[in-house]
Amino acid sequence: MKFFIDTANLQDIQSAYKIGVLSGVTTNPSLVAKEGVKFEDRIAEICQAVPEVESVSAEVTPDAETAEEMIAQANELIKINNNDEKITIKLPMTLAGLEACRYLSRKGVKTNVTLIFSVNQALLAARAGATYVSPFLGRLDDISEDGVLLVDKIAQLFRTHNLDTQIIAASVRHPDHVTRVAMAGAHIATVPFGVIAQIAKHPLTDQGLVKFAADWKSSVK
Repeated sequence: MKFFIDTANLQDIQSAYKIGVLSGVTTNPSLVAKEGVKFEDRIAEICQAVPEVESVSAEVTPDAETAEEMIAQANELIKINNNDEKITIKLPMTLAGLEACRYLSRKGVKTNVTLIFSVNQALLAARAGATYVSPFLGRLDDISEDGVLLVDKIAQLFRTHNLDTQIIAASVRHPDHVTRVAMAGAHIATVPFGVIAQIAKHPLTDQGLVKFAADWKSSVK
């Protein structure tokens, strides 16, 4: 399973990129708004900060309600950073979003259909040509449903029908989510930097480092 980072904060993106585990970046207008910068400018900055990743998402805005409006926005977004091929157009799971997905996919543009909450939605998006689908497991957990089970079912379905669409486990809240979606068959987990930092740590690792340091100090006296 690959790791994307879910943020528009350049410092967090650069920190994750330096570790060497980052394969992509997901953003949305809300995350960019928190940074107080222009959406297109931040997408360009992200592309420049992570030159070797496979995908940087650029989401159409909520006021784009028709396929034509989404496609028009997408045509502008893919020009960011000199038509960088890693830019992925993020589209909502609506009929209009699926129509836009089909059009863009046939043009060779990467697409990510977001706000997936059912297996059938994921199947529709895959059949529309989506490069990625993003089931939101944390939000399902919030309403007492099992978000990881949804990822597992989508993965089973895609294997059964040999679908190439990749599953991005989104709305990941904690390290156990990461473990479980990896075992369930997600191709990618998109996570905040805080979760990446959490999964890198273990109390026994910390204790081991303290002991190594103490033993080393005593040995060089």
